[in-house]
Amino acid sequence: MSGFWQAVLYLHLLAMAFFVGGQLVFGLAVVPILREDADRTRMRAIARRFGYGSLAALGVLLVSGWAMASHYHLFGDSTLQWKLGLVGLVIALTVLHLRWGKAHFLQAAILLTTLVIVWLGLDLTV
Repeated sequence: MSGFWQAVLYLHLLAMAFFVGGQLVFGLAVVPILREDADRTRMRAIARRFGYGSLAALGVLLVSGWAMASHYHLFGDSTLQWKLGLVGLVIALTVLHLRWGKAHFLQAAILLTTLVIVWLGLDLTV
């Protein structure tokens, strides 16, 4: 792997770590603590900032993933097709979550689907 493609993979993995790691930290640490506050302003501010970071990470994931799939001729691979389908599902679930923020099952569905996407991504690298 050339240095350029290694850098593209690095950016892809870094964006994935932010996206997945942020969901875990937010869901396991931030929400349980701040949910107890009567004033939800801090939780909304943290969620908004994480949301902006997640959008940026998603953009990096899409661009770097598309570039690698094109470079390595992976668009015909069924694993990548499943992964892309699940990415579409995560985007749809995220839009629903923006509409119905108190529907906690959507948060769980986004996290579980994201973890499956990561698993499929690992399968593509082997």
